[in-house]
Amino acid sequence: MIKSIIFDLGKVIVPFDFNRAYERMSAHSGLPITEIRSRLIKSDLFRTFETGSIEPGEFVTQVCSLLDFTIEYKEFCEIWSSIFFPETLVSAALLESLSRNYRLVLLSNTNAIHFEMIRENYPLLRHFHEFVLSFEVGAMKPSPVIYRKAVEAAGCKPEECLFFDDIGENIEGARGEGLDGVLFLGAKQLDMELRARGILDGLGS
Repeated sequence: MIKSIIFDLGKVIVPFDFNRAYERMSAHSGLPITEIRSRLIKSDLFRTFETGSIEPGEFVTQVCSLLDFTIEYKEFCEIWSSIFFPETLVSAALLESLSRNYRLVLLSNTNAIHFEMIRENYPLLRHFHEFVLSFEVGAMKPSPVIYRKAVEAAGCKPEECLFFDDIGENIEGARGEGLDGVLFLGAKQLDMELRARGILDGLGS
């Protein structure tokens, strides 16, 4: 019996595209988007920032140095957070309905800059009972550590947790820890998966 529903954030709740930020960085640095992407990936800055190994200010300084441009911290944060689209993939109404009968947990590989922006601009996050964030727990999916933190936040057994993520590797990691993991393919498929488990029964969805 499912008691908690755990959702990934990016491309499950909120859609994003890093090219939106890369384009604006390109205008500042003069580097092509492909070079910006390559330098960032090779630097391992994503992992260090999303595991909380460096503070936001240091991250901004290192990225600017890596990409050969200078910018104020506030403007960098605005550019860095421009990857997100305003319309969500899951409705606030569905989350609100689910939250009445299930413990909702947000489980995300994210960083301090992005999550601050998300909390300020996406009111539907208020329907989650707990947030398990990589930069706060020091581990990223598909590490077993972060799934165990999510189960702890859910307050039930792993097999009583239903987890949605858009990345297959993360789903396999969750299943390895005993969670019911489902690859997220869109709102209609989400609805089907919830109905198949009887989760929407009586919710009016």
